[in-house]
Amino acid sequence: MGGGPVTTQTAQSTRYEELARQLTGIGAVKRDLARILPADCPPGAAAVLTVLDRHGEMRLSRLTELMAVDMSVSSRHVTHVAERGWIDRETDPGDARCRILRLNPAGRAVLAELGSRYTVALERALADWSPEDVDALNTLLARLRSSF
Repeated sequence: MGGGPVTTQTAQSTRYEELARQLTGIGAVKRDLARILPADCPPGAAAVLTVLDRHGEMRLSRLTELMAVDMSVSSRHVTHVAERGWIDRETDPGDARCRILRLNPAGRAVLAELGSRYTVALERALADWSPEDVDALNTLLARLRSSF
């Protein structure tokens, strides 16, 4: 009469539904972390600096692709960081119509500050976690990223 054993497929489906809910919650964590950014470095600007740091110099079209945003959005963020002197925009020697974007020392300093702010915020938020739990989270999140 009442429910028999839960099927493996139902348990697996429920497991992934819970994972989807948890990942949605990560968005809230990211929004909270964005609140610690300096007023002159909104999340989009921080993303430009991070992508240039991780991937090196590039054209705006490549940056747009890596950020997975519209060209107008990436252009606006690039203008923001360029006006603050955090990146250099130089004419592409292969195509004078294009610019090469390059992170400069001022941009690296901003990234270092952002990294420090994030680290302090995470240390505070996870102060009651064991080192093993933090290590496990790092391992699992890296594994999740590599799955996509």
